[in-house]
Amino acid sequence: MLETKSVKDLWAAKTAASIMERTPKLYEENGHHGKWSYDYGVVLKGFERLWQATGDEQYAQYIQYNMDYFVQDDGSVRGYRMEEHNIDHLNNGKLMFGLYDRTGKVKYKLAADLLREQLVTHPRTSEGAFWHKQVYPYQIWLDGLYMGAPFYLEYLIRWEPEEELLNDVTKQFILCAKHTRDDATGLLYHAWDEKRVQPWSHSVTGQSPNFWGRSIGWFVMALVDVLELLPNHHPDYRKLVDIFTDTMAALRTYQDTTSGVWHQVVNEGDRKGNYLEASASSMIVYALAKGIRLGWLPREWEPVLNHAYAGLISEFVMETNQGWVNLYKNCQVAGLGGDTRRDGSYAYYISEPIKTNDQKGLGAFLLACTEYEYLMHAKA
Repeated sequence: MLETKSVKDLWAAKTAASIMERTPKLYEENGHHGKWSYDYGVVLKGFERLWQATGDEQYAQYIQYNMDYFVQDDGSVRGYRMEEHNIDHLNNGKLMFGLYDRTGKVKYKLAADLLREQLVTHPRTSEGAFWHKQVYPYQIWLDGLYMGAPFYLEYLIRWEPEEELLNDVTKQFILCAKHTRDDATGLLYHAWDEKRVQPWSHSVTGQSPNFWGRSIGWFVMALVDVLELLPNHHPDYRKLVDIFTDTMAALRTYQDTTSGVWHQVVNEGDRKGNYLEASASSMIVYALAKGIRLGWLPREWEPVLNHAYAGLISEFVMETNQGWVNLYKNCQVAGLGGDTRRDGSYAYYISEPIKTNDQKGLGAFLLACTEYEYLMHAKA
């Protein structure tokens, strides 16, 4: 465990302090309370990782304060509607396990039960992969693996540890990689449409047309989080490790040689309009550091990690005179549905708004910093 004194001047602690001071209520924006959103879970998983690394209770209290706005005493969740069958809505559920362990309050277990129930009826492709959302039928998006799979696996290991159910988690990654991987680059396309009817889907492959950085970031974060939990004797464990190392090798090919980080559209670094993007780069750094720490990537990857981590700081971070951390160059959002503009084209991905201190980026950056600094401390 890291001593709090040793990390207070490192980027993880400074970022966490900036978030707590700027947004004590993550769910409140411009005086209005937000909806149950996966963004909070990304930020708060960073706080959970920092709490685990330091033992500093202020981080656990921040998680509980923000989740208690949503989780009611009977386990119901403010703003959550199961019938939407939106895989994004499961992401905050990951926090229920730590809250339940720390406080013993049954409401967190009941909330986890409620979210787990969604997966009983959540629609699937013909092979058993979860749709991204009810309103996006027959579609697998890379994003959804991070939103659903780590929560699903931890719930099963704790309360439904049948191996057949664990297979249902690993199958999600195997099917996703099968349908989204590009043989030429080793990269993963953002999404796949089983029916080949979406405007963005290839008529033969069903794949969307581009490699969006954050979607691949979601995928590799999901892989390391699931592999950390999955018993290494599970029959699919090695398959998931291979998917992870294969994807990381592909990302290494497209790492920007100067900055060490990654572009919004990963393989189009020299194309007009493309830019180095903070959230995707942070997610990849997190997966790199965790992959090295837990042994799925050999130590020969450390120079790649060090270059990437240095790039996160030099390319995206500005510290104010007050000591607040600002994270620049975050793509605000990029989806594949809802309007004709969201067509998965190169022009679409580079035209989406770029935001400072987007919660998805800040959360991924906090995770990356904590994981990297923990790894470096463990080496010392």
